[in-house]
Amino acid sequence: MREKVTGLVLKCIGGFYYVQCGDTVYPCRARGKFRKERISPCAGDRVTIDVDENGEGYVQEILPRRNVLVRPPLANLDKLFIVSSVSDPSPSTLIIDKTVAAAEIKGIEPVLVFTKTDLDDPGPLREIYGSIGIRCYFVSSVDGVGVEALRPELEGCISAFTGNSGVGKSTLLNALMPDLVLETGEISRKLGRGRHTTRHVELYPVNGGYVADTPGFSTMDIERYELFRKEELPNGFREFEPYLGECKFTSCAHTCEKGCAVLAAVEAGRIPRSRLESYITMYNEVKDIKEWQLTKTKNV
Repeated sequence: MREKVTGLVLKCIGGFYYVQCGDTVYPCRARGKFRKERISPCAGDRVTIDVDENGEGYVQEILPRRNVLVRPPLANLDKLFIVSSVSDPSPSTLIIDKTVAAAEIKGIEPVLVFTKTDLDDPGPLREIYGSIGIRCYFVSSVDGVGVEALRPELEGCISAFTGNSGVGKSTLLNALMPDLVLETGEISRKLGRGRHTTRHVELYPVNGGYVADTPGFSTMDIERYELFRKEELPNGFREFEPYLGECKFTSCAHTCEKGCAVLAAVEAGRIPRSRLESYITMYNEVKDIKEWQLTKTKNV
């Protein structure tokens, strides 16, 4: 006799999907229908499974997703922590803005974390991003400043961290999740390599929520895989919203048009100029994206 239950996919590896239902994690295989539908369960999915008398199951249904990332394959994220250093390497507002926009468009809450505050003044970054309503944290691995303030953000949600090499993401994760780091070190000693060399995504319980163990997840993944239409792009810039219905022309692209309310807000100092510059660069990159390219990135 099979029992039908609903749970959360924690990881997908070797053809098995490990689904947490209450206090139990079931190893499951997926029905062949998912291959026909060109969709696969991924970490973060809510799924319905059938469990047999041996405690093994089959994924029967993937429940509707609120959002999904292509690389890494990860569904139903509540928060995306975007990690950038204030120095060494120098921050790129364009990279930050691309990542923020991708999160906003997908309905994921972006949280900005600026590291290495002991090396340089974070004031200019605070002025830009603090003014647009995104929560920002400023941390230093040298003295631990700011780490504890960030910890409550992990409570009760599914989250992931992204950031390019050298920004201090690993150090930050080590400080926030010491138990996870110890487990990684143990596996590294046993196997002669770290689990971080693998490509699968795994959710770990932290502070009543889950954090995706995706140390290789960089902002380059966002740029390469998370494509969207030019019409969606303004939705990735929350400070544009009060002005989007105020432009002279309904077809306004907010790049150079006369009578554009967004451009007027920039000139008046109500929108940071660097944000507009990022928007224009991104608009020029996505304006010629074809529908088949968007379709290609929809399924995981």
